[in-house]
Amino acid sequence: QVQLVQSGGGLVQAGGSLRLSCVGSGRTFSRSAMGWFRQAPGKEREFVAAINWIGGNTFSDSVKGRFTISRDNAKNTVYLQMNSLKPEDTAVYYCAAGVSGIESLRGKPDYWGQGTQVTVSS
Repeated sequence: QVQLVQSGGGLVQAGGSLRLSCVGSGRTFSRSAMGWFRQAPGKEREFVAAINWIGGNTFSDSVKGRFTISRDNAKNTVYLQMNSLKPEDTAVYYCAAGVSGIESLRGKPDYWGQGTQVTVSS
């Protein structure tokens, strides 16, 4: 059974930092794009960041310069480091994997994590 299991998240004050982790199991994701989406209350799920298997990455404009994404292929893990957090970053964050690359992931991921709440207080 293929799974993406997330950890991290929680409550932080504006300006603070959090790190999310996502571990894949059931198959190797070393050649897959991996990334993050988020969904705020009353809003649609939106793309946040993605990284391909050789480390190329892309970010949404709303998080560029504040968030970084990295991966450890040996551990089948992707990380999202979130700095300078703002109240508008409050959302449920979802890990995702796309076996056909970043553009495929952005369109329709092949796998999803379970979601984790990030709340930024003002």
